[in-house]
Amino acid sequence: MKKTTPSWGRPAGRVASLLMSTHASDPLAALGSLPGVADAVDSVRKAVDRVYGHRVMRRRSNEISSEAALRGARGSAALSGADWALEEVRRRTDFGSDAEARTVGAALRLGAEAGQLLSIWRQSPLRVLARLHLVAAGDPGESVGRPRLDGETVDEPLVEAPLPTPAEVAGRLDGLAELIVAGGEAPALVTAAVVHGELLALRPFTTHNGLVARAAERIVLVGSGLDPKAICPAEVGHAEQGRAAYLAAFEGYLSGTPEGVGGWIAHCGRSVELGVRESTAVCEALQRGAA
Repeated sequence: MKKTTPSWGRPAGRVASLLMSTHASDPLAALGSLPGVADAVDSVRKAVDRVYGHRVMRRRSNEISSEAALRGARGSAALSGADWALEEVRRRTDFGSDAEARTVGAALRLGAEAGQLLSIWRQSPLRVLARLHLVAAGDPGESVGRPRLDGETVDEPLVEAPLPTPAEVAGRLDGLAELIVAGGEAPALVTAAVVHGELLALRPFTTHNGLVARAAERIVLVGSGLDPKAICPAEVGHAEQGRAAYLAAFEGYLSGTPEGVGGWIAHCGRSVELGVRESTAVCEALQRGAA
């Protein structure tokens, strides 16, 4: 059966316009031709293949996955303003005492929850996003687990871009969900980067949008089969490259230009590679008996 191009919702954002301007039946796949994207996809695939081929992965992959989840949560929390040392994240049990602790706790909960939502994502991505926000928020408040309404404010200090209206949020979320459900041939990196970028751009929830966006990126990378054991935490790479580089790449995404969107996808690819490097170091430590 021939696939039709899903609508992206109205009014469309600049990235949505770029997608639709491809006139392709698989607009996400068409982004693979943007500047630098093919090289990024190839580089990520080679890096992932290398770590999956490490001898430690044959018998201790569960340990690598657990450590990747912890380090990914630390990285995501750092981007949201809670830049704790890894050992502090590892030893703490109280994550409700202050704002930074709550951010770290939210990131840890999202890391644990993401793996439980893989089977739902391709059928109902909006349901997954609602669940992620509920998990991040940690309490069933009035605005939790649903897109924001007119008059509601957004607490997302990292991103200062203009805030789309709730009507635009609803339209673009529906369009993004249609693209995900329809499937296609887009590389996992491309889809993950677009999901991440759109959620940052839309900030659909009143809180925790950055954490949710990065958790959704992880779900795409794992659920696509690129990283089925969840050992390549892109959040580590996003944090390692720094908030300034993260925001600069995101500004490129918001611009909607081929170079800007391609640069954002490449930035996400580099983040995955740095996550691979982190897990490779864990593998080496386990092999030496140092961890």
